[in-house]
Amino acid sequence: VQLQASGGGLVQAGGSLRLSCAGSGFTLGNFAFAWFRQAPGKEREGVAYSSGGGRTTIVYSDSVKGRFSISRDNTKKMIYLQMNSLKSEDTSVYYCAAENPDGGPSIRPPKSTDEYDYWGQGTLVTVSS
Repeated sequence: VQLQASGGGLVQAGGSLRLSCAGSGFTLGNFAFAWFRQAPGKEREGVAYSSGGGRTTIVYSDSVKGRFSISRDNTKKMIYLQMNSLKSEDTSVYYCAAENPDGGPSIRPPKSTDEYDYWGQGTLVTVSS
């Protein structure tokens, strides 16, 4: 199982970016996915979560609610994070993560880093003010 994140870069405050995460080596359908971020000197925090299975539940952190959108294309094995109205405090390395629900997909996606089994390598997003 591999995850490959891409799409980061430098953007001005108020701008937009779309991050992509390509999955390989597994079938996405039942997996939960999430985007986390980690700024220098800070702990890794989750910003968007998507449960697996037939009924997807999406959860956002308060810091990005209304500005970020997570989506998935199971056929293409892709997970996306659309980021709008970017702020300087969004500057971080962004990671995609996948959880293999051994007991079947949960209604709500997990939110702890410990619950995710696979991680992408991270992509840097820098927002200039």
